[in-house]
Amino acid sequence: MSALVRSIAGFERTVADLTRTEAFYRDGLGFSRVGPIEPLPAAIGDAYGSPGAVGSRLTMRLGRQIVAFLAFDPPGAPYPDAPRATDPVFQHLAIPVRAMEAAFGQLSRLSPTAVSVGGPQDLPKTSGGVTAYKFRDPDGHPLELIAFPGGPAAERWQAAPGLFLGIDHSAITVTSLEAALAFHAALLGFRVAQRGLNAGEAQARLDGVPDPVVDVLGLEPGGPATPHLELLHYRQPATEKPTPAPFGPRDRATTRLVLETADVVKAVAAIRQAGHPVRLSADGSTAYAEGPDGHGLRLVGPDGGARR
Repeated sequence: MSALVRSIAGFERTVADLTRTEAFYRDGLGFSRVGPIEPLPAAIGDAYGSPGAVGSRLTMRLGRQIVAFLAFDPPGAPYPDAPRATDPVFQHLAIPVRAMEAAFGQLSRLSPTAVSVGGPQDLPKTSGGVTAYKFRDPDGHPLELIAFPGGPAAERWQAAPGLFLGIDHSAITVTSLEAALAFHAALLGFRVAQRGLNAGEAQARLDGVPDPVVDVLGLEPGGPATPHLELLHYRQPATEKPTPAPFGPRDRATTRLVLETADVVKAVAAIRQAGHPVRLSADGSTAYAEGPDGHGLRLVGPDGGARR
């Protein structure tokens, strides 16, 4: 049986101010704009349950990866005040860099809010041996700079130009590994490529939480392995699941995966049959669904990509 999801075609984030967002991602992280700011496509507003919504979209690129930033009028809820990495709303985008010191220096000129304590952290070999640093964009969305010490992860980015190389993965905090794997692996078809258990002082400084013990699972889609998805399950401090999930696509606390599937309508039927909320646009070109902890995803067909 073929995987329901072929690839992660891109990402979406809801923000308050597209001009401010563009300046931050361009000047601090090396992103470039893809075309002009445009009205939100009607099909997306329909899938998000807001037909006729007034929204604008700024699409930016880093390397081969695409992030679309959406702004709504009137806006939804702001990002909550300082949620911890153990909160399910915490979803970061991980940006591999060629040289951590230079990348951290360029980013620091914009004075972003730090998540990590004490700058970039060198994790032990048992946690992958990477150097990483977590911080927030102007709306509160978390991001991570990551430098790979070698091996397959570093080789994937060896030919990418520039200091900031692309988007390696998006990581979501989940309350139940069993439920998250049932949704992302068994249903959507992501394959478990890596499992680890991270802990220790460097992990605590990276995440900005005391004494963390966190399962880290790397999930790859049915097609290209980059970008991929990471599941973060904190055994300690324990994650509490909000009931119901408090944020939707119009709210600034949300990041969505844009997932390519062979047939949007068939994918919607499979997700609906499994008992998860999903909404298909009137024209059938795209759909919005939520996983067990409320993490959003948008489905597009092979000709849609992240630009639809």
